[in-house]
Amino acid sequence: MKILGICASPRGRESSTLRLVQAALDGAKASGAEVELVDVCKLDIKFCNACQVCFKKGECVHKDDYQDLFDKIMASDGLVWGSPNYFHTVTAQMKTLIDRMADAVHCQLLTGKYCCSVSSGGSNYDQVTTYLDGLMLNFGASVTGSVGAALSQGPKAQEEAEKKAIVLGKSLAEDIKAKRDYVEQRKMQKETREYFKKLVKMNKESWEHEYEYWNRLNWN
Repeated sequence: MKILGICASPRGRESSTLRLVQAALDGAKASGAEVELVDVCKLDIKFCNACQVCFKKGECVHKDDYQDLFDKIMASDGLVWGSPNYFHTVTAQMKTLIDRMADAVHCQLLTGKYCCSVSSGGSNYDQVTTYLDGLMLNFGASVTGSVGAALSQGPKAQEEAEKKAIVLGKSLAEDIKAKRDYVEQRKMQKETREYFKKLVKMNKESWEHEYEYWNRLNWN
């Protein structure tokens, strides 16, 4: 069981979000998972230029650190996504990574994986966790939950959030072990999957790679 933590805070070791990601990974490790932490801000990931080559060929025109990270994402059973709240959303580094995953959402490549999210902010960290959780559902993953630290409430809030993050990490690992079925999430996952299948079919003449991918799955 492999769980990958992805932190997108540019503050490095000083990051409150990094501490939450690490706490979640600690909880997962205590439940038997093999864990790894990746600091996105240390990687060279270029902006998506919407060329659609990944839709056509299944590969990106950019030669940077993205593919290695994506390979780790695909090799994992679970993911811990972490970003501080920067102006009501994730950091630029996190958004850049997400934008590069367009082919993955079209092909629903996170189906079968479990995810959770953590964030820190003034009092609105939930804007980020809600965004990340919804995004993971769109990619086909199941969402275990989220934790955030309202830093405007002082150091105690961070301490409490780290305790909750440890529990969240344990829950993530247990979901993976049990292959938990979140019935309430299943409807959205099904609707999203049908949407992207239709989208790929509409563009089958130009999105050869994605059309062939769904063909191999018999459009299931």
